[in-house]
Amino acid sequence: MSLKTTSEVELVDHSPKPSVLIERIDIIDIVRGVALLGILILNIPYFAMEEYFSEPWRQDTSNTNFWVNAVNTIFFEGKMRALFSMIFGAGIVLFTSNKEKSGKSATWLFYKRMIWLTLFGLAHAHLILWLGDILYFYGLIGMLAFLFRKMKPKYLAMGVPIVSVIGFVANTLFMQKIRGQYLDYKEATELQDAGKELGEKELAALEVWEETRKEMIPNKKEVVEHTALMKGSYSDVGSHIRPKAWDGQTKYLIFSIWDMLALMLLGVALYQWGFLTMKWTQAQYFKTIWIGYGVGLPLVIFSFVYNTKHFPNVEAALKFIETHSINWVSLIYDFQRILIMMAHVALVIVLYQKGYFRRLINGLRAVGQLAFTNYIMHSVICTLVFFGYGLNQFAEWEYYQLYYLVIGIWIFQLVISPIWLKYFLFGPLEWLWRCLTYRRLQPFVRK
Repeated sequence: MSLKTTSEVELVDHSPKPSVLIERIDIIDIVRGVALLGILILNIPYFAMEEYFSEPWRQDTSNTNFWVNAVNTIFFEGKMRALFSMIFGAGIVLFTSNKEKSGKSATWLFYKRMIWLTLFGLAHAHLILWLGDILYFYGLIGMLAFLFRKMKPKYLAMGVPIVSVIGFVANTLFMQKIRGQYLDYKEATELQDAGKELGEKELAALEVWEETRKEMIPNKKEVVEHTALMKGSYSDVGSHIRPKAWDGQTKYLIFSIWDMLALMLLGVALYQWGFLTMKWTQAQYFKTIWIGYGVGLPLVIFSFVYNTKHFPNVEAALKFIETHSINWVSLIYDFQRILIMMAHVALVIVLYQKGYFRRLINGLRAVGQLAFTNYIMHSVICTLVFFGYGLNQFAEWEYYQLYYLVIGIWIFQLVISPIWLKYFLFGPLEWLWRCLTYRRLQPFVRK
């Protein structure tokens, strides 16, 4: 198969004006399509399920939900988000390379593009009401990744292990803070239960823990209240979603930056190395598959079993942090997901090179070209199915039943996306994004 689709080769920019099309690389669109469809596997429970939904079957190996969750955790959790971020990084190079080859600066144009993406993300979170929006973060972090795009690939790739270690340390320090608050709370409650008068220190400990608990560990009564809000009006749902989304976009932003940045830079490195442009030999791709799955799968299976055993519910998690100041097993997470993500990509590339599943591959290519539109479509469909102002199915389905809807959405997008691209140059949101970036109407209908 050829590397590029000749029907999608775009004019080269010789000025800040947009080209009619951009040069597309098939395999990057295909991998983006895989990431886009795969990310719905992990997102849909957060549209549809109440807090602590997995506790009843978390350790029940006779339950279908347990095994569906096991497959999702082992093969997809963290991997699809990593894949999406990596492809976004490669997209930075694709967007800027032709413009810079012509001797024109792409900096301001790229930053306008990211500013609009950030604003789209805010609208996605606060108007469409999706708590797990990534567009806002990609817009902000993409501006940082842009600064490193010309760095040597070996230095860019080093960001992943460095950030993994830094992330582990940061998360450990955060959890130790929570642990300290919880131990202080336990000490205060023991004094209170013993009938002793509490001093200012103990009263403060009770107050601090109650604030933390309410934000991060809602009790059963609060879960019922939150579920009622999600099954209520648009205003009710917004009153629950918006504060959480805003906290993620502001208070906890510092925790989101480094992981996404490292993965974007890895995408730039893999593009420059030729991994994402199929310049490696098939033997190298097969080696990546064997190493990725051979090392990554045992690690993630061990981690899954460990977490299932030690963290089946909130009570067990709190008991664990009482006696453990560091969870060393969590250090496995970033390494196993990168290994498996790389194996996934290599597998897709090999299937593409060998010409297998051509109709599916063509569908994935189209889904990837319309990734922005299809991503927002996920949210529109899921909110209208599950939230109270739609079909009000929130907390009504079994976990495994969610994946009937996932498969339905996949089939719809795999069928509709190629048909759409027969008549239109871009998806509607891709077109709008281009118009806003270039500040003029763009061609939309194919001639």
